Amino acid sequence: MLDPKTLDDLAQRLAGSVPSGVRELQQDLEKNLRATLQASLARLDLVTREEFDAQREVLARTRSKLQALERRVAELEARVIPARATTTRPEVENDMDGG
Repeated sequence: MLDPKTLDDLAQRLAGSVPSGVRELQQDLEKNLRATLQASLARLDLVTREEFDAQREVLARTRSKLQALERRVAELEARVIPARATTTRPEVENDMDGG
């Protein structure tokens, strides 16, 4: 949710943009605009900057861990694949010699 001070400032700016003939109702208008803005923003299901930054840090750590795991899997695959290639080739060659 937005800071109440920010909502007040926004409501005042919106009320200030109203023609001068309506300014007599400025306080009521500001109050109504503030309530309307607050209700509208509440429905948007917004997160605070702090929550956003925390999730961004979690994502960065997760991405880093994923990259490390991908490198580890590639290393393990590199070890396993040459081992399979050397164990399967002689069998294939033996089958060819015997046939």
